Amino acid sequence: MWYLFKVITFITNLGAIHGAFRYQRSVNPETNMNISQIISYWGYPDEEYDIVTEDGYILGLYRIPYGKIKSDNNSAQRRVVYLQHGLLTSASSWISNLPNNSLGFILADAGYDVWMGNSRGTIWSRKHLYLKSNSKEFWAFSFDEMAKYDLPASIDFIVKQTGQEKIFYVLFGNKDFLPNSPFTRIIGSKLCPQKIFVKICSRILFMMCGYDQKNLNMSRVDVYMAHNPAGTSVQNILHWIQTTAPLYNVTNMNVSTATWNGANDLLADPEDVNILLSEIRNHIYHKTISHYSHIDFLFGLDVYHQVYREIIDIIQDHL
Repeated sequence: MWYLFKVITFITNLGAIHGAFRYQRSVNPETNMNISQIISYWGYPDEEYDIVTEDGYILGLYRIPYGKIKSDNNSAQRRVVYLQHGLLTSASSWISNLPNNSLGFILADAGYDVWMGNSRGTIWSRKHLYLKSNSKEFWAFSFDEMAKYDLPASIDFIVKQTGQEKIFYVLFGNKDFLPNSPFTRIIGSKLCPQKIFVKICSRILFMMCGYDQKNLNMSRVDVYMAHNPAGTSVQNILHWIQTTAPLYNVTNMNVSTATWNGANDLLADPEDVNILLSEIRNHIYHKTISHYSHIDFLFGLDVYHQVYREIIDIIQDHL
């Protein structure tokens, strides 16, 4: 990995000197920003909190309390929507597109109080009360602990902070695994904007998530690659890929549930989706999108019309 880093640095410097990359696109500034900076960059209010889980992990929690244009009724209590990222991503996924195509901004503009969580092990949640982040003990977790400790800590904090007991929850499906690092930032900000590399960067995303090039904003690939992957633990990856999966009793979940899936999603097998759908007891809506891959649910050009608008409509119907 270090050798590859030196080779890429050498090529980048050489290209800058000799003009080999004179056709470089302008880099999107968000490639070098953190979550709060991205929110502020687009003119939205932002709040950042560090919350502590029962087992000592310190998680970054981000809030967009209202939309870009503050109205007279902003003092009124707004409905809370909590956005939870999926495997190897972070809260930045909800704000990586333009405001009219990023769910975090769309919900804020629609009048909701938007909160975005970060699971332990991501770049924004790598602190602990007494464990060092380079220790094996710090990375001894999987999605079991995320569900047992991270979600309750985040939701309890939001309830206390807002005074609201009803929250709308959106899911996106030995040490660290694929961490976000200066190396991935260089890939996103220096290489991906180059014409000769932009196809390579996009294909890396497609390899992991499924192919749908026509539905991806290619001018934003540098932002996607700079902020993803955001990292997790090796133990979590092993938990995900084990052949005999643990049994989680979904039938005990009585909350109203709406679901969407993509037919080209390499990370959500149709058979597994059908099994899950059969176990959801209070299932109010489901939609299969034939051309969608995993990444389309975050970055698809038509995701507002295919998914986000429906999410808002369903929330409004259940107020």
